[in-house]
Amino acid sequence: MARQKGLIKLDGTIGGITFYKTQDGYLAREKGGVDADRIANDPNFQRTRENGAEFGRAGKAGKLLRNSLRVLLQNASDRRMVSRLTSKMVKVIQADATNTRGERNVIDGEAELLTGFEFNANGKLGNTIYAPYTSAIDRVAGTLEVNVPSFKPAQMIAAPGGATHFKFVSGGAEVDFENETFTVDLQESAVLPWTNPPAATVTLTNSVTANSTHPLFLVFGIEFYQEVNGEMYPLKNGAHNALSIVAVSGL
Repeated sequence: MARQKGLIKLDGTIGGITFYKTQDGYLAREKGGVDADRIANDPNFQRTRENGAEFGRAGKAGKLLRNSLRVLLQNASDRRMVSRLTSKMVKVIQADATNTRGERNVIDGEAELLTGFEFNANGKLGNTIYAPYTSAIDRVAGTLEVNVPSFKPAQMIAAPGGATHFKFVSGGAEVDFENETFTVDLQESAVLPWTNPPAATVTLTNSVTANSTHPLFLVFGIEFYQEVNGEMYPLKNGAHNALSIVAVSGL
């Protein structure tokens, strides 16, 4: 592909060259490829159809998980998060050792591979919160919990310039990938000052269906604020907020 230059940006196909817009700007490429009908029916493209089916399944699963956490993602995600999550979902599906290629899915895959996924590559949880914390999922009770013992914020939180306060956020999601439904519970701490006096222990407990038979996901993050004349303002549109999947319980 080639990058379009000049003042006038094109969108469409001219003389066998396709012009289009992406997150990286306006690009151009030579029109070509295999006929769609051939891909759909030719035995030589069986692997292509299988890969396509699983990729589509990964995209749908990633969208469902994102929708369950939409409120938190509005404050902590980067522009490539969707594609990164889809790629990770593909790995989850490929770990399915039960079904044949092309029929593999998230339910029979390894949802635990999503543990550690960062929704905001520009503000990773591990590079932001240095205070020790624990996470736990109790499937029987239907609780997903994060506990942060008392700590000194100025020493254990890498706050971006301009931040005066922060709060912890968490989300517990129960996702039914087969029926495309979810149950989610979001929690947050009080807005805390980014100062040296120790912050009290913070425990965030999210509740979903007890004895659930669906994958459970626990996310944990931090949001930064700036205090101006007694009012709290989100810092830089959330560009430095962190949010990560800290625990997963598959089936």
